[in-house]
Amino acid sequence: MPSWNDVLRELQNIEASVEVPLDTIRRKYLRQLHEKTGRSVIAYYSAFLTNATNGVEIKDNDMNGFMNAVHRIDCSKGLDIILHTPGGGVSATAAIVTYLRSKFGNDIRCFVPQLAMSAGTMIACACKEIYMGKQSSIGPIDPQFGGISTHGVLEEFEDAIQGVKKEPDSIPIWQTVVKKYHPSFIGECKKAIEFSNELVAEWLKTGMFFNDAQADEKIKAILDHIGSHSKTKQHDRHISIEEATKNGLKIIPLENDQELQDIILSIHHAFMCTFAKATKAVKIVENHIGQAAINFVQ
Repeated sequence: MPSWNDVLRELQNIEASVEVPLDTIRRKYLRQLHEKTGRSVIAYYSAFLTNATNGVEIKDNDMNGFMNAVHRIDCSKGLDIILHTPGGGVSATAAIVTYLRSKFGNDIRCFVPQLAMSAGTMIACACKEIYMGKQSSIGPIDPQFGGISTHGVLEEFEDAIQGVKKEPDSIPIWQTVVKKYHPSFIGECKKAIEFSNELVAEWLKTGMFFNDAQADEKIKAILDHIGSHSKTKQHDRHISIEEATKNGLKIIPLENDQELQDIILSIHHAFMCTFAKATKAVKIVENHIGQAAINFVQ
């Protein structure tokens, strides 16, 4: 398996006649994955680890990238999607999942070479299988409003209610805490949590656990963990392959197939090198035939 340094050396050794060496290397490994599996391949990559700028999260504009990536590939072969994302908008995520399922049905597998957090985890849950390695992580799906945890808001509001009941003299203190929220904000937080959980439950039932007699029990157990702020504690908590498997998700270890793992990690290193080489790219949606939509930082 080419390591990060191996990919860098390969990049340096590409002939000067090649116009964009980074593109050449990424597409080489994406093509290798297609040849290995016989399935269509789309990589969805964000530069959030190297460029914490606006535009790295999942947004409605990403739909254009997915439409471009789906164009001219054979949807009858199923889809392998490689995810590296911090998450983003729930509605944008729902639209992407709906679109991909309209093209590939439920024959979608997800590969997480390193991180697919928040709404990225939601996309992974919409797939029939999730491939992870020992270094891979998914995350909680608790929604955020401007970086504020919706679960955290509800917990604070409940603390205020209980605090006032126990000590009425504390009302002025709790008023200071609660008044920072808009009157409708509490209700919006509740709805956001319900929306995220309902989406993931539906996707799990119609995908990963389709025709499974124990689907409802399995889905409840999964949501009781990845959808629970009280259990995961932090929105950026990294859920490992062991934890994800224990909670009931269908996880396939990348280590089960060394050749497959080598290709997936080579793809990952190639994308990360692209972001690290000061290209100003912040997001790439690319398929195995070389079609890519690349967003650049302004």
